[in-house]
Amino acid sequence: MKIRWNPIVKKDLQVTARSMRLSWGLFAYNVVLVLAFLLALAVIQSASSSYYNQKNIYSYLIALFPVLAVAQVCIVALIVPIITASSISGEKERQTFDIMLTTCMSPFSIVLGKVISAVIRILFFVAAGMPIMSLAFVVGGLAWSNLLYFVLAIILLSVLSGSIGIFCSSFCRKSIAAVVLSFVIYFVIYILTFVPMILNLLWTEGDRAGESMLFLLVNPGVFFEEFFMQIMTGESIFGTAGSNFDKSEVGFLTYHLSQGKAWMFLSAACILVLAVLFMIVAAWRVNPMNSSGGKKLRKSKAAKNAA
Repeated sequence: MKIRWNPIVKKDLQVTARSMRLSWGLFAYNVVLVLAFLLALAVIQSASSSYYNQKNIYSYLIALFPVLAVAQVCIVALIVPIITASSISGEKERQTFDIMLTTCMSPFSIVLGKVISAVIRILFFVAAGMPIMSLAFVVGGLAWSNLLYFVLAIILLSVLSGSIGIFCSSFCRKSIAAVVLSFVIYFVIYILTFVPMILNLLWTEGDRAGESMLFLLVNPGVFFEEFFMQIMTGESIFGTAGSNFDKSEVGFLTYHLSQGKAWMFLSAACILVLAVLFMIVAAWRVNPMNSSGGKKLRKSKAAKNAA
């Protein structure tokens, strides 16, 4: 049975594979990971300089995983919007956008193809960094299943970042404007989602966070912090930070979501839903019938029908 690829994905991957930028990008990606690995190893060695700690150095090496993982998360979060922010606006700049719309593909298929191609390119980088990441598992004693969970978390982050980039690209005519708008939305999601909790704490003089913490469900930074806490300690960041709180202080829903892995899975679902919403709006924007020309055409047809 022949697999039918999305034409956008096939075209973008062919163009990427023929470019030297991919090779240089993979090289720079691995250089950053190696530097992070050596720096973490030097810190661990200095922390375990005493004789007693040298005998238990393997208990410190488990910290290599979050260091390398955070480095990869930061790289992915930065480069994916740059990749996808020029997806639609770049077509407009090259004057190939109208040609792309004449194909049999629906606007949502075009948007989805752009996001999938960005995710696949990110998987190239993740696969290239696997030998370095595997060192953290070999010497750190972590289960290999955690590496699979990390790859799934990276894919989730790539989908969100790619959907934000394509959303901004559909509204902007210039790629640089789309990149800037992408990081503005980043600021809203990563930083401003803390504002309701901070305002609630200020209003109650630090006694109650309440259900305002639920806004953090769409924050990828909080999701990854919870993800690493679950892997490293098996506990929730909210359970640890709020161990002296009762249900009335952190909110009924927040209290129960902090038990076990409920918060992590619900946060992943919320992030995925947010990414789909960005893609739906981008597809609506890409649809030529929703542009100014399409609206004028619909109005003229309605006027003719009325006449």
